[in-house]
Amino acid sequence: MTGAPSPLQQPGEGLPVAPSLAPTLENARIPLERTVVDGRVALISLLALALGVAAGYLAELLVRLIGLVTNLAYHHRFSTEFASPAGHHLGWPAIFIPAAGGILVGLMARYGSRAIRGHGIPEAMEQVLLNESRIPARITFLKPLSAAIAIGTGGPFGAEGPIIATGGALGSLLGQVLSTTALERKTLLAAGAAAGMAATFGSPVSAVLLAVELLLFEMRPRSIIPVALASVAATGVRFSLVGIRPVFPMPTLATPGGSALAIYIALGALVGLASVYVTRAIYWIEDGFEHLPIHWMWWPALGGLAVGGVGYFVPHTMGVGYDNIQAILSANLLGTGLLVLCLAKFLSWSIALGSGTSGGTLAPLFTLGGALGALLGGLIAAAFPEAGVDPRICALVGMAAIFAGASRAMLASAVFAFETTLQPLGLLPLLGGCSAAYLISALMMRNSIMTEKLARRGIRVPEEYSADFLDQVLVQDAASSPVVTLEADQSLDSVRCWIEAGADGASHHGFPVVDGDGSVIGVLTRRDLLEASHPPDAPVRDLVHRELAVAFGGNSLRQAADHMVREAVGRLPVLDAESRLVGILTRSDLLEAHTARLASSEVPKRTFRAG
Repeated sequence: MTGAPSPLQQPGEGLPVAPSLAPTLENARIPLERTVVDGRVALISLLALALGVAAGYLAELLVRLIGLVTNLAYHHRFSTEFASPAGHHLGWPAIFIPAAGGILVGLMARYGSRAIRGHGIPEAMEQVLLNESRIPARITFLKPLSAAIAIGTGGPFGAEGPIIATGGALGSLLGQVLSTTALERKTLLAAGAAAGMAATFGSPVSAVLLAVELLLFEMRPRSIIPVALASVAATGVRFSLVGIRPVFPMPTLATPGGSALAIYIALGALVGLASVYVTRAIYWIEDGFEHLPIHWMWWPALGGLAVGGVGYFVPHTMGVGYDNIQAILSANLLGTGLLVLCLAKFLSWSIALGSGTSGGTLAPLFTLGGALGALLGGLIAAAFPEAGVDPRICALVGMAAIFAGASRAMLASAVFAFETTLQPLGLLPLLGGCSAAYLISALMMRNSIMTEKLARRGIRVPEEYSADFLDQVLVQDAASSPVVTLEADQSLDSVRCWIEAGADGASHHGFPVVDGDGSVIGVLTRRDLLEASHPPDAPVRDLVHRELAVAFGGNSLRQAADHMVREAVGRLPVLDAESRLVGILTRSDLLEAHTARLASSEVPKRTFRAG
């Protein structure tokens, strides 16, 4: 038999069929039993491990490349050691270095690929949603090269965004070279992206959560296992290259009290409010560039002039700025200096990102959120010293909360702040602050900084991940019964007379055809029965030309719905464990099953009963 497994030959692929009736149903097509993991998952996991190792070394290569460009552009030396543009001694001519980098990025985008513009995650999301996770191969080298030029010439971006995009492109490329399904390519893309983030910050858990919340749009074993393995492998590579110390080391924090915890949650809400206006400002500036009377290729150069101008007065706004984040979290940057850095960094980054150059959003957002949290925390600690508020925890909460509000990756944000500081006592304030920021952002803003661009293109991004309702309902609980059947030996003419007379059950659109012993041999529709080309005296069994597709009462509605799609049918006879016909499942039954789901989520009601 081709196209469907035999119930007796492969009992693991479907519900068992009674042996006595197996010959009758030997050619029947039955729903496949879905497995949690299989051999393909093991294969994808092995590929993800290799991908994680590759992403780990790619991350180091990109950091070295950024260092090389920075040293050449600002310090006039050939070195790949990481350096900050802030230490240059070039004077006012340094204003034009970011603009020169913007020209190069614009040329690469115009004649290489326009997809290198931006921070990479929305572009990866678009490929997942619309293009079966197929990213052009040239992005694998154009994205890191353009980012190295943009950041190395002073762009106020983090290296993590381009590394995440490059890792995702590498995973997609691997999935295209090999024979994979679209879902497997999505998993490899997410694994590469997560590995890129893990390799940058040594944060494997938050990298997995970020992939789930922004790229996978699901949490299933067949996808989460490869992504987790890739993140572990990339982190292992990072540890072997740079050690296991946290990216943003902090002094040891004290346990927060009840009053302080409440303030940290309120602080998260305030930072969440700020994330809304930061996101709106980014797209307002981007819209402004859209109205310029010059080709978009030149926009990064204009953004570069703004970066250079701001950087001339506040040099620490240029480059990745990881040292700024560490200084903020350690309370080494306070007062006016902190306020100036926050405002100048926002101005420089928002204009540069709005111009469409290549760079990341995570590090700039962490800088802004950390600075805002530290400023508010300092004011609160001075005004209410009895509350026991620690400005360093406020900075930590602000850093995570602004990303949670802007991106809606709440869990990834909270865990990331912990993994990069290794301060377990900060976890509780982080979770409360990020939750509050998420709440405020979701109430005030329809889309996030990651999805607004896609929404403007008419792309709908999943917002909620929940268990499949159809997978929780059994066919036997939704199927229609009793079943109106046709005898296989009935003449077509008698059936037509029965339909025309409008007898009970004659209005149905499909009818199972049963043999003399009650076995189902097929399903006929009204269209089949009323087709004029069939001779009136032909037995009904002669009209059955396609293999029988059935479902069992113990199948889930998801299995049955998938089975309908595969078989291109609108109804399935339903059999019990003894292969007796007990009902019929139609597309209307599938829709009707959602009534309970909608009622449970949309109709508030009291359910309390005393006693």
